[in-house]
Amino acid sequence: MSSNININQGISHTISVLVSNEVGVLSRIADLFSGRGYNIESLTVAPTADSIYSRITIVTQGDDATIEQICKQLNRLIPVIKVANLSMGEAIEYEIGLIKVFVNDENRAEFMNIVSQAGANIMDVTDKTYTVKIDGDEKKVKTFAELVRPFGIKEFVRSGKVAITKGNWFSNFKKAKE
Repeated sequence: MSSNININQGISHTISVLVSNEVGVLSRIADLFSGRGYNIESLTVAPTADSIYSRITIVTQGDDATIEQICKQLNRLIPVIKVANLSMGEAIEYEIGLIKVFVNDENRAEFMNIVSQAGANIMDVTDKTYTVKIDGDEKKVKTFAELVRPFGIKEFVRSGKVAITKGNWFSNFKKAKE
């Protein structure tokens, strides 16, 4: 029995959606995903430089056909102005991690060395914990978390991924739908 398995199935894709900044848009997009059985791994939303628009960055998994279908369905929603699969082009991706770690006198120097080498910033210190901010691509945030795991992570919070294309995609979006 032969199997036709798409090698891209299960690969994370970053989708950037430019929308009108209005009530209910995020709910409609989330409903689209849940109604069709698609999972959202990461989601960030914020107004753009022009506050009548917002940018939604969604990270999801699927094969190429699934991602293409998601993009087509997103484009059909009225408040959606433009959809881009940033996985297909070159993009700058960024996220932030806040990690609260147990630190004591015996391991403080080693911990501080890891923080310094990673380019992380200490945000809060108590007698038992340090809260550290690490930022960069997903790999950098995950790697730092693994490096400090032996100290004992009390809490770990990550922002969703934000991404922007290199070059001029979305630079003239105001006339995309009027």
